[in-house]
Amino acid sequence: MNPSRNGTVLVVAVLALVAGAAHAGVIRGTVRAPATGPSRPSLDPYAGNANAIPGAAAPAPGRITDAVIWVEALPGSVAAALPEAPGRRRLVQENQMFVPRVLAVPLGSEVDFPNRDAIYHNVFSLSPVQRFDLGKYPRGQSRTVTFRRAGVAHVFCDIHSNMEAFIVVTPSRALAQPDGTGAWALPELPPGRYALVLWHPEFGESRRAVTLPAEGDVRADLAF
Repeated sequence: MNPSRNGTVLVVAVLALVAGAAHAGVIRGTVRAPATGPSRPSLDPYAGNANAIPGAAAPAPGRITDAVIWVEALPGSVAAALPEAPGRRRLVQENQMFVPRVLAVPLGSEVDFPNRDAIYHNVFSLSPVQRFDLGKYPRGQSRTVTFRRAGVAHVFCDIHSNMEAFIVVTPSRALAQPDGTGAWALPELPPGRYALVLWHPEFGESRRAVTLPAEGDVRADLAF
């Protein structure tokens, strides 16, 4: 074998990998909420309040941080190459609330439900995406659910009616939630045309097509 030729092939291969990585771009933007505020209230389906924490209150609806943005469909090879989110995914029961109120996770995720309050809580959902009832358990204990279907699971505690959360199960790890200013960014993706989904528990759902160019990022500002 010709060592010089082997070296040339190796250099070409490395350059191809570097070029491929350089062509990845980011879709980013901001989300703007309606000026009129929430268009519909969250559900409050029953009047449970046993063993409540004095002064406990539900988080205000309509926060922009409760929005979720994701890519509707990705090629399998692209989806598999996206990085895993660090740490365990948790929906915490704390101060008689679910924290965070909206949790976005990719398909197949395990979600822990730890109880950090000095009272019993329950976690259940009747949503078609994932029906479960974890029973009542005290502070220091946790339960886990694996989410195997994309969609939105509406979560409650059957003891405290003010406790409400949403677990948004996305088709892949190409997802984001905005910060307090509404800014968001998806993970790096190869060039192409993507269908973005924007969802919020009060403001509903919308879709938008975005094209990521061969080089560079693209901005996609969204509004409900």
